[in-house]
Amino acid sequence: MYWTLELASYLSDAPWPATKDELVDYAIRTGAPLEVVENLQEIEEEEENFESIIEIWPDYPSEEDYLWNEDEY
Repeated sequence: MYWTLELASYLSDAPWPATKDELVDYAIRTGAPLEVVENLQEIEEEEENFESIIEIWPDYPSEEDYLWNEDEY
């Protein structure tokens, strides 16, 4: 299983929290690449609810990862 920013971005608008099966269904319905579906199918936790993409791919960048001052804009 491998994730890239591009692959993980297909799940950014997924209906969180979601189970593995719900995420696979979402990826198929939205036309995500086959690699996204394959990565999701490799997850071992069948019934666990995932709260966000970070629980699946911990390296997914969050807003804290960007270094800009919102007050300046």
